[in-house]
Amino acid sequence: MGIPATRRFPLTLALMVGASMALASCSGMTGNARTDGAATAAASGDGVLRVGLILDNTGDGSYLNDSQQAAARLAVKEINAAGGLKARQVELLPATAGQDTAAQAHRLVESEADVVIGPTDSSHAAEAIDVLSRARTPLISPANTAAGLTAIDSGGYYFRTAAADVAQGPLLAKLAGDGGATTVSVLYQDSAYGKDVATAAAEAARQAGLDVVANTAFKPGEARSAAAAAGAAAPGAVILIARDGAEGALQELAKAGVPGTRLILSDGAFARYGSALAPKALTGARALVPGKLPTPAFQARLLAVAPDLKDVSFAAETFDAVTLAVLAAAKADDDSGASIAANLIAVSGGTTEATATAPAVTPCLSYADCLPAAGSGPGINYNGESGPVAFDANGDITAATYSVFRYGDDNVPAASGTETAGRAGS
Repeated sequence: MGIPATRRFPLTLALMVGASMALASCSGMTGNARTDGAATAAASGDGVLRVGLILDNTGDGSYLNDSQQAAARLAVKEINAAGGLKARQVELLPATAGQDTAAQAHRLVESEADVVIGPTDSSHAAEAIDVLSRARTPLISPANTAAGLTAIDSGGYYFRTAAADVAQGPLLAKLAGDGGATTVSVLYQDSAYGKDVATAAAEAARQAGLDVVANTAFKPGEARSAAAAAGAAAPGAVILIARDGAEGALQELAKAGVPGTRLILSDGAFARYGSALAPKALTGARALVPGKLPTPAFQARLLAVAPDLKDVSFAAETFDAVTLAVLAAAKADDDSGASIAANLIAVSGGTTEATATAPAVTPCLSYADCLPAAGSGPGINYNGESGPVAFDANGDITAATYSVFRYGDDNVPAASGTETAGRAGS
């Protein structure tokens, strides 16, 4: 899962690294622990909540392990400082980075993990879900974005605090409209990621009254004709949706005469290009990156537990995953995996078909602030470091914050604001 050096942003967000893949039913579970058991789940925990981590990043991407480990350590530290769970300390189990994903999952089951955070790469999710759902252990990924994971069979034990790739589609279209475009060309990598996001972006553009004058696929390294077609349509904006081959596509778009002011880049195409592109090729281009930039206060708290930390990618999503799991256990008054899974939707502020008409609950912003509502009152609605979560019945978040970056003359992006997406396609 190599990430080029040009795409590394110390103490900022990095691009999502999930790979799309075909997903098959793998858990063999029946029912849905997310929605079936909140009122009836029998307490079966042993009194100590244990949190496990799956750290699946290797090679150039191994730095992502550090940010997630630091965030989990920070969350557990702050939870325990607030009294832990039922006056007992929450435990963070030792992690073994670099091992096979399934092997890590098996080891965590053997270590009696009650909830597991990870993996990063969407292509590793199925093997982790297969092991953990059979053990009735919830898995919460801070980084999986593949659209197909929404429908994966986990028996209700899989959640993610990162938005699915397709959630950015309406925002890509919105950025085009906000920039004054009335016509758009969509240029996308011929892959599951490219096709899914392109479909969402094109549909949202049409719904917003924009004319989609071209919608063209390309294979990495072979973007010339597709870029020429996108430019020839003379659109007000070109939306580039790619992971592999994004740099080559941008080079071809520049040759086709498309200025940076008309370019909008998906999260996979986001990078610090610098001298890799012609001077001023991206001046004025805008890009989306999932999540919001960590606040200085959160960064300082992370550095307090990990002084050598160089990157905070997925740290906010990891921190929130741990906090939500412990709040779910507090609401259930039980640390078992089944009880956690059954209460995660509720404490995230989400709803299911059965609870859709329930009155809104005022958000709380930390474990200490949320804990008093665990046993009484209107309930818990945790809004964390990554923003609102609000899980749905699929374990997906229903609101997602994206950072918007604008490129300068040096082809390097700088944060310029945020956008919030509702449920994909809304």
